[in-house]
Amino acid sequence: MDTKYLEIIKAPVITEKSANMAQNEGKYAFKVNPKANKTEIKQAIEKIFNVKVVEISTINEKPKKRRVGRYSGLSNRSKKAIVKLAEGQTIDLG
Repeated sequence: MDTKYLEIIKAPVITEKSANMAQNEGKYAFKVNPKANKTEIKQAIEKIFNVKVVEISTINEKPKKRRVGRYSGLSNRSKKAIVKLAEGQTIDLG
């Protein structure tokens, strides 16, 4: 497996909502590199998990204001990808 694919896909998003999406709709959520496009994300998911991707939706999350003592700033920006797999395929996240 190529390391460039592991740089694109950072981590799965494991929440109650994402678990319901995976079980009912066959959709999985991942944190991805903010510079990655849909084609790169699709190739990375297919190579890493050996599945067929049908559809991808991406969401750019804006940085939030954070404060530590008297210092204020912004959190890092991030990107999420919601991936729909072909009928009958699953990913075991865990």
